[in-house]
Amino acid sequence: MKMPKTNWANMMDMDAAFMQKVYAQVANIPMGRVTTYGKIAELAGYPNASREVGYALSRVPERLSLPCHRVVNKNGTLAPSHAFGSQAQQRKLLLAEGLTFPPEGLTHLPKHTTPADSPRAQQ
Repeated sequence: MKMPKTNWANMMDMDAAFMQKVYAQVANIPMGRVTTYGKIAELAGYPNASREVGYALSRVPERLSLPCHRVVNKNGTLAPSHAFGSQAQQRKLLLAEGLTFPPEGLTHLPKHTTPADSPRAQQ
């Protein structure tokens, strides 16, 4: 499957403070739960930066060991294949944490999404 091209011109500048806020939110996603790129952006203080969150997560230093596999898109779709080697790998990680997938293969968001107040906003 060919990936759509990203229009970098419409994305915000992502400085170290942005990355740290995003990483702090991802670190707080509980095991067995998922959240969306948009929710991470909102809680980090950048409500219209879901694409930038995806970009930031694709550049997480390995030493941070963040649970990036717990972030999905607003429809429950898993990350593109390049993120974890394959969507099957992300699915395997989520299944190991007890998440379930309905027959269409998307994450069951209503059942597994973190509550609105978790992860918590970092001030």
